[in-house]
Amino acid sequence: MGAYPPILLVEDNPLDVDLTLRAFQRRKLANPILVARDGEEALAWIPRWESGETLPAVILLDLNMPRVDGLTVLRTLKSHPLLRRIPVVVLTTSKEDCDVQVAYDLGVNSYIVKPVGFDNFMDVAQQIELYWCVINELPK
Repeated sequence: MGAYPPILLVEDNPLDVDLTLRAFQRRKLANPILVARDGEEALAWIPRWESGETLPAVILLDLNMPRVDGLTVLRTLKSHPLLRRIPVVVLTTSKEDCDVQVAYDLGVNSYIVKPVGFDNFMDVAQQIELYWCVINELPK
């Protein structure tokens, strides 16, 4: 996997996946980006991490997804002894107070409402990269 831990993007909207990948590519992000297209695919990573694959530096998690929603993924990750310390950033269109409250109750590290437009998304990508991949100190 290289010197940089991956970022796991959990997003079912192909346009948002493309926007996120393009934003990070434009930023020349060193961390590889892994994509799970829904909550079920995200949970499928758990056995791989348990068997020793490199844990992600951060998980970017959408809430509104088919099959398994983001809050279920968050609840599962934060209740797992090996994975609970992985920073999780909710990146969603939902501004609903109840979603924000429940996400923080479940242990989310940050809650970001998806910006409209590529330039605004570039700003968010820059902040995510700087904070979660450069500044933030992860536990060993």
